[in-house]
Amino acid sequence: MFQNSLEFAKQCDSEDNLAPFRNQFHLPKDTSGNTLIYLCGNSLGLQPKITSAYIKEELNDWATLGVEGHTEGNHPWLPYHELLTESMAKIVGAKPGEVVMMNTLTTNLHLMMVSFYRPTKTKYKIVVESDAFPSDKYAMESQLQFHGFNPKEGLVLWKPRKGEELCRFEDLENIMKAQGDEIALLMIGSTNYYTGQSFPLKKITALGHRYNCMVGFDLAHGAGNIQPNLHETGPDFAVWCSYKYLNSGPGSLGGCFVHERHANNKQLKRFTGWWGHNKQTRFNMRHEFDALPGAEGWQLSNPPILSMAAIRASLDTFEKAGFENLRKKAVKLTGYLEFLIDEIKDSRINIITPRNPEERGCQLSIQVKNANKELHAQLTKAGVISDWREPDVIRVAPAPLYNNFEDVYQFSQKLKRILQQ
Repeated sequence: MFQNSLEFAKQCDSEDNLAPFRNQFHLPKDTSGNTLIYLCGNSLGLQPKITSAYIKEELNDWATLGVEGHTEGNHPWLPYHELLTESMAKIVGAKPGEVVMMNTLTTNLHLMMVSFYRPTKTKYKIVVESDAFPSDKYAMESQLQFHGFNPKEGLVLWKPRKGEELCRFEDLENIMKAQGDEIALLMIGSTNYYTGQSFPLKKITALGHRYNCMVGFDLAHGAGNIQPNLHETGPDFAVWCSYKYLNSGPGSLGGCFVHERHANNKQLKRFTGWWGHNKQTRFNMRHEFDALPGAEGWQLSNPPILSMAAIRASLDTFEKAGFENLRKKAVKLTGYLEFLIDEIKDSRINIITPRNPEERGCQLSIQVKNANKELHAQLTKAGVISDWREPDVIRVAPAPLYNNFEDVYQFSQKLKRILQQ
């Protein structure tokens, strides 16, 4: 049972085998040097202390080797992306051949829709949760327009019921019953950025495939947070960024999953570039395009090594911690945060994120009745880094790699004091 006390929080931290990982990250401080309570890993993960060394190694190779760094040095650049594959595959539950780190999330989403959104005159609609991240909606609307369809008719929104905040699976089933013959693609955010709701990916995949639809997931708020088990779950593709829970730095590269049933299909339509070409003949510039097997075959250009070095630093940290261990801590840590918020007993606040740990990751979305941004501003002034999402939600996400139980206890105390003022 949880207890609402600093002593209990400190006891949990003393018993936490993952506690030492907190010291492997740079924790933001205020102008007086006090450590801030950072609960914003769902927006930008903190920097591992080893990141600068990993990047510096590549800068040194560039300085001393020049172009020879592609084949020389401790980590030659030509196959550098391969250093990330196994760790990333474990985190998303995929086979290594199904995963590649490349481009950015929305770029990868467009590339995947080139291959997996193949509309016909009668089967062309795309299903998305109604409050999907805007970039996803923009990408899907533009794909519909590109293929000559009206986005207002072609984009089908899976909405919460009136007076509710969360999407119900049975409502998605009803959408498919009514329009399944017209739907070509289900493109769902695995974990909703606003509510923190994690959707039943395996059930959604089975439902989509039952109606002969392609299924894709945006794991921007899922990768490094929940375990999507992509290979077993069976979607056709998935995309994600790496700068939130994966701590790779602002604007860093994204990731891409293509299920093995598609990954070796060279006849599948795609937009191509030379880095997706056969490695054996890539530098013989006269060959026709010969797609690499697996997700690597969707690569376009040679990757930015400095960004990949930052990703490697974070993935090496994940590897040492073990994702199953992190997920176990996340369930307990988020559960403690939920308990403490409930203990405040203020009718103005309401957690809209699902109560079931299997239906959420680290993030809790706190809805504030009749709120404006002032409450969030007061939290910031009190030394809490969280984020505000219009119209009335404060998102807090205790990331298990660097947040601890004392963090969430101190946050709850600050929130309580501000509400009582």
